[in-house]
Amino acid sequence: MRLLLALPFLVWSANAFAEPLREPRLNIASGGPEHPQVALTLDACMGGTDMRILSTLVDNAIPATVFVTARWLARNEAAVKVMLAHPELFELEDHGAEHVPAVLGTKPVYGIRPAGTLDAISAEVEGGQVALLHATGVKASWYRDATALYSPEAMSLVRHLDLKIAGYSLNGDQGASLSAASTAHRIAHAQDGDVIIAHINQPRRPAGGGVAAGILALKARGFSFVRLEDVVTFGADGDLAQR
Repeated sequence: MRLLLALPFLVWSANAFAEPLREPRLNIASGGPEHPQVALTLDACMGGTDMRILSTLVDNAIPATVFVTARWLARNEAAVKVMLAHPELFELEDHGAEHVPAVLGTKPVYGIRPAGTLDAISAEVEGGQVALLHATGVKASWYRDATALYSPEAMSLVRHLDLKIAGYSLNGDQGASLSAASTAHRIAHAQDGDVIIAHINQPRRPAGGGVAAGILALKARGFSFVRLEDVVTFGADGDLAQR
C-alpha cells in the first residue's frame, strides 16, 4: 500500500536501507481467454469506509479480500457488519494492529515509522490477528503490512507465524493518492491473473470513485473476481502457494 506523499517520497528507493527491502509480487492462476479473472484486494488501514466501493461490491456481487487493521475494525463496526453479512463476497485478512511496516531499523518507510525489531513486528502481526478474530471470528490466513515493503527477516517471521504474505501485481490507486480517472484506468486495464491492491478507507479522496468505476469496467470486459482463499496463488519467484 502507499500513502499520499510528496513527490520525493514517491521516487524513494528501498535500497536506502543496508539490506534492500522486498516488495513481494503475487499473482493468481489465470482463468484463460474465455474466463479471465483477477483478485481484488482492498486495504482498510485506518479512518473510515468508502461506501462507493463497498456498495459497488455488494450491489454487483463482486468478491474481494479485505485487509483490516485493529484500528480500522474498532472504528467501522457498521461496515464490518455488512461484510460479515455477505460471507460469499468478503474474505477478511490481517493488515496489522497499528498499521506499521514490517521493517527492521528506524528509517521511515514512505514516511511511516517502521516496527523496528522482530519482537515489534511479531506484536504488530499477532495484534492484527487477535483483533480480527475478536471482531469477526475469522482466523487470518494472509498478512499484508503497511507499505507492502518488508525486511527479509520479517518475511520469514510472518511465514513462521503460519501466514502467507499478500503481495500484489497491480497497484490500482497508489495509496488512494491518484485521481478517479487514473485509478479507474489502471484497474480497468488489469490482466488475467492480476492481484489488484487498492484502498477502501479513504472516502474523501477521488481515488475511491475510480476504484468503483474500474471494478465495473473490468466486469463489463468479462472478468471474474475471486478471493485469495478461493484460488491458486503464485509468489514473487513463481512458487506455488498453498490453496
